[in-house]
Amino acid sequence: MTAKPSVLVARAIFPEVIAHLEQHFEVTHNQADEAWSREQLIARLQGKQGVFTTGGERIDAELLAACPELRICANMAVGFNNFDLKAMTAAGVLGTNAPDVLTETTADFGFALLMATARRVTESEHFLRAGRWGKWSYDLFAGQDVHGSTLGILGMGRIGQGIARRGAHGFGMKVIYHNRSRLTPELESACKARYVGKEELLREADHLVLVLPYTPQSHHAIGAAEIALMKPTATLVNIARGGIVDDAALAQALRERRIAAAGLDVFEGEPKVHPELLTVPNVVLTPHIASATVPTRRAMAQLAADNLVGFLVNGKPLTPLNPEVLESA
Repeated sequence: MTAKPSVLVARAIFPEVIAHLEQHFEVTHNQADEAWSREQLIARLQGKQGVFTTGGERIDAELLAACPELRICANMAVGFNNFDLKAMTAAGVLGTNAPDVLTETTADFGFALLMATARRVTESEHFLRAGRWGKWSYDLFAGQDVHGSTLGILGMGRIGQGIARRGAHGFGMKVIYHNRSRLTPELESACKARYVGKEELLREADHLVLVLPYTPQSHHAIGAAEIALMKPTATLVNIARGGIVDDAALAQALRERRIAAAGLDVFEGEPKVHPELLTVPNVVLTPHIASATVPTRRAMAQLAADNLVGFLVNGKPLTPLNPEVLESA
């Protein structure tokens, strides 16, 4: 009888997904959700053909050299900036991610964060909880309108399109966007969106939402110079990845009210947050939870597990990131 392949699950996940994996593999899991160091991760990967990652585990040339039996890294996330795909391809290791299943949920949250930011929900709740609300006043936490305003989207993939549809169809917003490549006329029409240059996007948007992937080229795509182009009444929402925004520059701009407010679900160096962001009042902060509904997180975990089964058992992963590995296998 052929021995089952061995896989590692690097973080705690749904027990039913562990049970599914155990039907096909010898599974080492981390249901205690311990914070492993890099050295501990490498030690636990010895003898493993696959690893289930959640976005925080860095897979690079050094790790791959230390784990020669590894054949697949399955990310429970649509983003994969924790993968050095070039190094993985060179080592013959497949990477997979979890697209599509989180699109609508993440777009929902992006719009929720936009509205909370525009209407100063967090700032006003802190005020109320501190017992400081003593009377009505005409300008008490007066924020910015969402309906009828201009929604700017930087990065117009599936999630960006979902946010555009919500804004255009649900709130009568004028939608403008900038992307590496322009959408087809059919998609632009469905989103009621108009393509503009990046500078025009920054100057015209009342509410700017960032939904672009993190790459070396997109590092600090929004920094002091870009913020300086925005309206003083504008809001900025980042549900993409930490590092796309220069958090230090943003904190300073918020403190000086050079833009009205920001809503952030992702941060440079997370789970650490730039200390200045914790002291400015006009920012909504959430701990990377844009995809955090039970059905969506379960679907993300199941897709990562199905990629492990698909590749190691059936030779057919569902969402490969570097399919050239399959061609050379």
